[in-house]
Amino acid sequence: MIGHYPTGASKWNPVEHRLLSHMSINWAGKALRCLDTMLGYIRVTVPETGLRVRAWLNEKIYPTKVKVSNAQMKSLNLERLPSCANWSYTIRALSGRSGP
Repeated sequence: MIGHYPTGASKWNPVEHRLLSHMSINWAGKALRCLDTMLGYIRVTVPETGLRVRAWLNEKIYPTKVKVSNAQMKSLNLERLPSCANWSYTIRALSGRSGP
């Protein structure tokens, strides 16, 4: 599932409420001088709910300003979720199609 939240709407993001406050407590008062340090604090975060956190550094360089045509958008197997349909959706693989 992919969920997008508009600017200033983090109050609707359940992950922020359950996770980010606990991460902030873990690294409070500590210098985050490198990505490994930051990832380490994220990885050891365990909220009371028992939510497990996995974090890794993705060093892949992604192209920017890629244009997606209307035809490409229409070809996606996009299922909008009932809550915040413009921001929350699932993209499922097309049946009978393999690979990217």
